Amino acid sequence: MKIGTIDVKVSNISIGVFVFFTLLLIIAAMMDTGIRPHLIWMIPSLFLLLVIPVALNYMSRSQYKDLEPTYEKEAKTVRVRLINESMIGKIVRIEGVVERVHFQFLNRPQYSVADRSGAISVKMFTTPPEDVKVKDIVEVYGQVIRRYMLTGEPVINCVIIRKIDRKP
Repeated sequence: MKIGTIDVKVSNISIGVFVFFTLLLIIAAMMDTGIRPHLIWMIPSLFLLLVIPVALNYMSRSQYKDLEPTYEKEAKTVRVRLINESMIGKIVRIEGVVERVHFQFLNRPQYSVADRSGAISVKMFTTPPEDVKVKDIVEVYGQVIRRYMLTGEPVINCVIIRKIDRKP
């Protein structure tokens, strides 16, 4: 779904929750359970089960879109092997091949991106504008962060991930 210039995607989990509670409501309404007076607040609640995830995805995608020019301008191109603890907080650009993809069904994908010098985890906290799959060659713009706030190895908090047509 597109809202303005922002491509909004609802996660499969959100759709599943909506369908589950809709079916539950239909079954309860068909049975004589005394639930009919409560339909006044149940139907709008079902509607909100879809509207809230759409609104949250729209807000995060629009924030990322606003950050894109800044990251493209400030990013330093680096090799994966050179990313270390001293680079935490720096904006970087890497190119590589996607080796693994996790959590796309939650709209919070995590990628393992490798170049010839090594591999690094790339976390994105919203859906990317295009579907990125294993073996895609991508360029990534993001900020180096720790995996677990205060501890862990450096990873990239991705703002932009896009496919490129270059061979690795």
